[in-house]
Amino acid sequence: MTVNVHSRLIVADLDGTLLHGAPTFEGRHITDRSVRTVERLHDAGYRFAIATARPVSTGYEYAEKLPVDAVIYLNGALIDFEPARSDYGMLTSGVMPADGHLLKIGFPAARACEVCRFLLGEMPGLKLGIVMDDVRYTNFDVSVYWKTQTWRFTDFTDVPDGIADKLIVFPEPEQWTRLGELVPPDFDVAISEGSMWMLMNPLANKRHALQTLCARMDVPLADTVSFGDDLIDIDMMTASGIGVAVANANPKVLAVADDVCPPNDDDGVARWIESHLLRP
Repeated sequence: MTVNVHSRLIVADLDGTLLHGAPTFEGRHITDRSVRTVERLHDAGYRFAIATARPVSTGYEYAEKLPVDAVIYLNGALIDFEPARSDYGMLTSGVMPADGHLLKIGFPAARACEVCRFLLGEMPGLKLGIVMDDVRYTNFDVSVYWKTQTWRFTDFTDVPDGIADKLIVFPEPEQWTRLGELVPPDFDVAISEGSMWMLMNPLANKRHALQTLCARMDVPLADTVSFGDDLIDIDMMTASGIGVAVANANPKVLAVADDVCPPNDDDGVARWIESHLLRP
């Protein structure tokens, strides 16, 4: 395909896209080839950003390994415009610096608890929780899904005050229809990897985050390239000048992509960048 010669900002999802897969969440990883390719991309004058549904606890390491100009965490609920200035403690403190280089888009913890209690009242036994400042306040043991993430058991009456990033819900297949009917109108739903529902501020999504980055960096949307594999990447990819799906992407993602690169386990993002943006 013909690439816009003015492309200036490259944005990549992590899981299923930039990272190689693994039997466990913790085993997913980025290869040396991908790191070197992003370094060359950056040296060539392009800006590079990560856009992931991961929280800081599992996304921060990639901000340290790569020359990133911005990081979109939590599907857009937390945006770091200047990663070089942000350490882990700052990103998870819940306190936004006065200089504005961090942006948090969430909702009050009290509202999050109210919604969780409502959902449990309608659907007893539903597995759900609140993600806030890199702690998961849940009614189930999260180590079933993630071995390294910090969590606290709660009945949603003892969650501290603050601005929550998102609600997470793991419904059984037979619960999907009813859950969809109960989501309050002040939340949007994004579904990650076909199993985890994320109830979020309607402005906490990758498309809005991309638009926010472009405004901050003075880069037109037409001059962006974004890579993704899952349904939560579609709006970002269609907003970009070029949306590229990895070959292992969800069929609905493949259907809207402007181009398709090799799969994540074959360093597809790196291969596309090498052949389209770093050619001699």
